[in-house]
Amino acid sequence: MNNPQGEHRPYVQASSSPAEFTAKAVIGGALLGIVFGAANAYLGLRAGLTVSTSIPIAVLTVALFKVLQRLGSPSTILEANISQTIGSTSSSVASGVIFTLPALFMWQLDPTLLQMTLLAFAGGTMGVLFMIPLRKLLIVREHGKLPYPEGTACAEVLVASDAGGARARNVFWGLGVGAAFKFLNGGVRAIEEEGAVSIPGLRKGEIGSEWSAALFGVGYILGPRIGLVMVGGGLLSSLVIIPAIAWWGGDRATPLYPEATALIANMSPGQIWSRYVRYIGAGAVACAGIITLIKSIPTMVESFRIGSKQFGARGNSAMTLPRTDRDIPFKWIGIGVGLACLMLVVLPQAFSVLQAGSRVIATILVAVFAFFFVTVASRIVGLVGVTSNPTSGMTIASLLGTSTVFLLLGWTDDAGKAAALTVGCVVAIAASIAGDTSQDLKTGFLLGATPKYQEYGQLIGILSSATFVCLAVILLDRTYGFGSADLPAPQATLMKLVIEGVLQNALPWALVGIGVGIALLATILGMPPLAFAVGVYLPVATMVPVFLGGLLRWVLEKTAPNKAEADRRAEEGILFGSGLVGGEGLLGVGIAAVAFNLGRAPQGIGTGWAGAAAPFVALAAFVSLALIFWRMTVRR
Repeated sequence: MNNPQGEHRPYVQASSSPAEFTAKAVIGGALLGIVFGAANAYLGLRAGLTVSTSIPIAVLTVALFKVLQRLGSPSTILEANISQTIGSTSSSVASGVIFTLPALFMWQLDPTLLQMTLLAFAGGTMGVLFMIPLRKLLIVREHGKLPYPEGTACAEVLVASDAGGARARNVFWGLGVGAAFKFLNGGVRAIEEEGAVSIPGLRKGEIGSEWSAALFGVGYILGPRIGLVMVGGGLLSSLVIIPAIAWWGGDRATPLYPEATALIANMSPGQIWSRYVRYIGAGAVACAGIITLIKSIPTMVESFRIGSKQFGARGNSAMTLPRTDRDIPFKWIGIGVGLACLMLVVLPQAFSVLQAGSRVIATILVAVFAFFFVTVASRIVGLVGVTSNPTSGMTIASLLGTSTVFLLLGWTDDAGKAAALTVGCVVAIAASIAGDTSQDLKTGFLLGATPKYQEYGQLIGILSSATFVCLAVILLDRTYGFGSADLPAPQATLMKLVIEGVLQNALPWALVGIGVGIALLATILGMPPLAFAVGVYLPVATMVPVFLGGLLRWVLEKTAPNKAEADRRAEEGILFGSGLVGGEGLLGVGIAAVAFNLGRAPQGIGTGWAGAAAPFVALAAFVSLALIFWRMTVRR
């Protein structure tokens, strides 16, 4: 499809016109998007990160179309591409929603399903439409310079799978194994979900692990380096910071700010993390996000300049262009953006706490930040991929700017906090969707797809998945509660702290400053600052399975007899790991729906049947999961 010199030869030539934008492709992609969007929402609320689902959705689409072909309904590779384009959109919608809106639930300002859906649709629409004028520059002219890793990999998967659908096997197995493991520890609760051991001689020192199939799969997808960096941040918190606070404050006779009642001597390691380390981690993540943006300033400036130039250009007549170079006409882009902004201003349900005049100001902030960060995200993911897209850093920057404006206007009450957060939500979704859109357009460019059909597909994907993603978020909150041990919603908690810090000066700035210092030191030492900061911010038990998944990938690749086999193992493992993420996430949402109907979280049979051996049973189950993962990856 391409060569090192950047010459482009699409898989399907522009002169041919195979079936592409069909009902089968649209319906299949929408259904897969709903499934993986809900799963990614669950994962993000539990672990604070999401993963790209383009490749597993592409593989599942090919498998589905092979089945339909046997039933007498033949399909083309371009139909499969449209299906994965629509399906992959949901994960980006989920990222923007779970990074922000759970904070409203924590403030007891429960948003309605209509409000959440309107915000998701507005942000998604802006993300797609703002990115379209950049396609010819970033995807076409920069071909061979910007790799767009997920987009390129997805194209290769579709081409390879076009000859046979057996590659979907590992995704299906992963879905089943992930769901079964979640059923054991989260459904019937027959095995423990987490284990921990105290470190002798280290006051309050403790290390533990969640027994999570999804986090294990995420670790394999991210790889050994990121997993090691993240667990390093977690170990810093659990084995250095928490013991240091316990040692320094253990003899205090009065509570230490920001805690108002409890003494440090009486706190568990988890309570010390919640009262103190969380703020250190918040400072580290915020600083790391800003560092990531600062490093991207040259890209940001160039992207903004090009974006402004492209938006000011007049569109060409679509009918004079080859099929593979036709976008949604520029006038419709302008109309679409205008309608999205008008919706935010006119419909009171979007910014529900603001009056009409205030909604105008909020919408202007949305449009400015969304345009800026869409151009940034579209180029950044071309270099580092969707999974490494610093959406949280962009959201933090948007929240800092919005909160500062609101502070100057005197909007510091609950309405101001909620409005600032909803502005950040729309921007986060726009930036996340822009990254996904650019990856999908890269896939289409390599395959020879029609860009405007993919762009329509992105908009359909947003419309079809937004309601279900938001509904899953509401169900999860009513079942577990955000900020709980089951669903800590770490990114949304961070955004909540940022807004409160600016509007109410409610942050313990000394602790935040320590976190800033940690992020700066990580940068100086050459570590990925955002990955390390997330490790500091999240409990170490969340990071350990991520590290173990990355370690498994390292061992599997190192023991491969040659590079081709190492690459095959990496690819097969990514598909199985994606299935684990989807399986656990889907069953987690299903358990939440059942619990919502019952009015309580499922109790299950409990771990009493195992007696004192319960921790070892859980460990044995996790080891069995690792052995299954090994087997599914190495077998041919």
